[in-house]
Amino acid sequence: MPPLWAAAAVPLPQVIAQIDRGAFAEADTAIAAALQDATLGTAAREDYAFQRERMARIRLDFTLDAEAAKTQVRRQIPDLRDDEFARWDAAGLIEHLDIDGQRRYFKRAPSNLFRVSAEARARRAPSVPDPVDGPYEHLGPHHHEIVAAARASGATSLVPRRVEVTQSLVVKADAVPAGETVRAWIPYPRAIPGQQQDIQWIASTPAGARIAPEATLQRTAYLEQTAVAGTPTAFQIRYAVTVYARHVPIDPAKVLPTPDDPALQPYLAERAPHMVFTSALRAFSQRVVGAETNPYRIVQRLFDAVDRIPWAGAREYSTISNISDYALHAGHADCGQQTLLLMTLLRLNGIPSRWQSGMVYSDDAVGYNNLHDWGAVYLAPYGWVPMDVTTGRLDSPEPALRDFYLGGLDAYRIAFNDDYAQPLVPAKQHARSETVDSQRGEAEWSGGNLYFDQWNYDFQSHVVPLEAAR
Repeated sequence: MPPLWAAAAVPLPQVIAQIDRGAFAEADTAIAAALQDATLGTAAREDYAFQRERMARIRLDFTLDAEAAKTQVRRQIPDLRDDEFARWDAAGLIEHLDIDGQRRYFKRAPSNLFRVSAEARARRAPSVPDPVDGPYEHLGPHHHEIVAAARASGATSLVPRRVEVTQSLVVKADAVPAGETVRAWIPYPRAIPGQQQDIQWIASTPAGARIAPEATLQRTAYLEQTAVAGTPTAFQIRYAVTVYARHVPIDPAKVLPTPDDPALQPYLAERAPHMVFTSALRAFSQRVVGAETNPYRIVQRLFDAVDRIPWAGAREYSTISNISDYALHAGHADCGQQTLLLMTLLRLNGIPSRWQSGMVYSDDAVGYNNLHDWGAVYLAPYGWVPMDVTTGRLDSPEPALRDFYLGGLDAYRIAFNDDYAQPLVPAKQHARSETVDSQRGEAEWSGGNLYFDQWNYDFQSHVVPLEAAR
C-alpha cells in the first residue's frame, strides 16, 4: 500500500529534505499545495503541517546572523579575527544553516565552538572559566563507593539514595486566552526494580493530578488549570523515590552471541526516522568494528567511538529529521544524540539496545541537576546492562572504574522514560514540543501546542535519609 502522502505533488520525504538543506520557501510552497489536496488523509495532513511547524522551530534555534555570532565568540576571544571565524565556520565548527540563502547560526554555536575546537579553546582570554561539568562526569568518591560495595556484596543494585523532588511547569502570562483550559504533562518516574523503587506521591498544584499507568514508557503526571489574564499558569508536583546505583561486572570471555529470542527482536530493528541503517552508518561501523566478533568487544569499540564525539549543546530534537545520522555527521552531539547513534550502531551489529532518560541530580551541597539520556545493552548471559556513553570512560587505570558506565550507573539519576517517542497519557491533542524525549514536560490548550518559548520548567531535589521511605 502506498504511503498516505503519495498523491501529493511533492512527497513528504522530499519536503523534509528541502527543510534540512534550508530551502524553506520551496518547502512551504510544497506544503501549501499538499494541504490543498482533498484526497490527503488526516495523518498525512498532520505530517505536512508539522513540517511547517518544524521550520518555525528551526528559526527559533537559528537566531544569530554572522555579526551576532561573532559578538558572542568575542566574549571569550576579544581579539577574534574575521578570517578565524570564517575558517572555523567553513570547517563546520560553528553550526549554521543557510535558510533561503541567508546564513543563520545556531544560538548555542558560539559557546559550542569551545567544546569542539581545541584551537578556539586555546584562543580564549585567560579570565574565561572552563565549562562546568556534572559532578559524576568525572571519577569521584561515589564511583569508588559503588565498586567497593559491589565487590563486598556481589549485588548489582547498590548504595541507594532517597530523594524528594519538586517539579514545576509555568506557562507565561497571557500565552493562553483567559478562561481557556491549560493542559500540562510533567514527567514522573517509572518504578524499575533494582534501579528506582518506593515511589511516594506527595502532592500537586493544582490538586487532582492524573498519574500515567506504571506501564507507560514515557510516564507523566497530568494536570489542568484555567488561564487567568495577566497571570502565569503554574503547575507543580512533589514526590519521593529511592534510586539505586547499578554495577554489573562483565567478563568478556563469558559473553555469548545474542540469543534468538523473539522478545529481543524489537531492540534489534531499525526505527525510522531516528534509527536507520544508512550506508554512512554501515561504513562507520565497519571502520570501528573491523573483524571483531565478541559482542562485548564490539560494544566497547562502538562505545569508545561514540564517546569520542565532543559533547555540545543541542538543537531541539523535533527540528532534526534523523538524530543518529545528525550525530554521525555534525561533529558534535549531546547525550540523547550520542545515545541514539550508539543504539543504532549496536542494533546494526546484532546487539539489542534500548533507551532510558530523565534527570540527573546531586547531593544538596552541590546543587546540580540537568536533563540526561542514557541507555541499556543486552549482553548474554548478563541480560540488560546499563550504558551511559556521554559520561563515557572515567579516568582510571582500573577497569572496573574506567569502564564504570558500560554496565553501571550512579545513584543520582531519575528515569522518566524507558523508550523514546512514546505516547503520553492522556494523549496530547496537538503536536508535542519534544517529539523524542520527555524531561521538561508538555503543555497545550484547545488552540494548539505551547512550545518551549511559552513556558518554563524547574526541577529541585533534596536528598533525605533512607529511613524517610515509607
